[in-house]
Amino acid sequence: MKGTFWRWTLAVVITLGSLVWQRVSGPTYPARGTVSIGGQRIALTLQRSHGIGSDQPVTVRVPDAGVTAEVIWRRYPTSEPWQITELQREGQELRASLPNQPAAGKLEYQVRLRRGDEQALFPSRPAVTRFRGDVPPWVLIPHITAMFLGLLFAARAGVEALARRDSARRFAWAALASFLVGGFMLGPTVQKFAFGEWWAGVPYGWDLTDNKTLLAVLAWIVAVWALRGGRRARGVVLATAVLTLVVFAIPHSAWGSQIDWQKVKQATSTALHK
Repeated sequence: MKGTFWRWTLAVVITLGSLVWQRVSGPTYPARGTVSIGGQRIALTLQRSHGIGSDQPVTVRVPDAGVTAEVIWRRYPTSEPWQITELQREGQELRASLPNQPAAGKLEYQVRLRRGDEQALFPSRPAVTRFRGDVPPWVLIPHITAMFLGLLFAARAGVEALARRDSARRFAWAALASFLVGGFMLGPTVQKFAFGEWWAGVPYGWDLTDNKTLLAVLAWIVAVWALRGGRRARGVVLATAVLTLVVFAIPHSAWGSQIDWQKVKQATSTALHK
């Protein structure tokens, strides 16, 4: 019983560590930092994800009334001219907004602060924000739960294989089933609600979230095949568990769905000339 407790504890710690890393390293995690201007340090947080249907707010808390700011932005990825929008002071905050975009539309932007002859730009490379549709809880919560369980069972299968225990078999099957439900049944539905397409991985695109799910499922199919007929295949299970943790260390939403503005421009131009 004690051994089981510690193996579960280790699997939970590994899983939570993986999820936290995916969250903080992903392209939707807010860009945070500080700049120095007028002898004071100003903290900034720029959002990199926003729901469709409304402009995305840009807010900087600056009590010093001598500080002004502007947001510099354009659609991403394009070489369009940069647009400049002044932030307006409301009490101790400077506020502006980025224009609403369709689902999967992206904007890149920076904030420039000024005080007299001084100025500071944040971040040094533009932050990229992506607009998304609302995903209803009835699909989002089961999706997140299934993917969490998939990672948990994968970690537990690896721990069991490392401990040379036969129970690795049932956790391998549980990991495969969870990834199939979370990644192949519920995942495309989430993708459709958020960005208007069912699948953005191979062979249709390079969305790393979809592709790493595909790789994990294929790997666990190989693992359970290796376990057929009562075989132990501990090495295969352990290798698959490690592979799963490695691929899920890839930041969530990396290389995700995005509008090709050039194609949109060409399609619009063609329609106007018909």
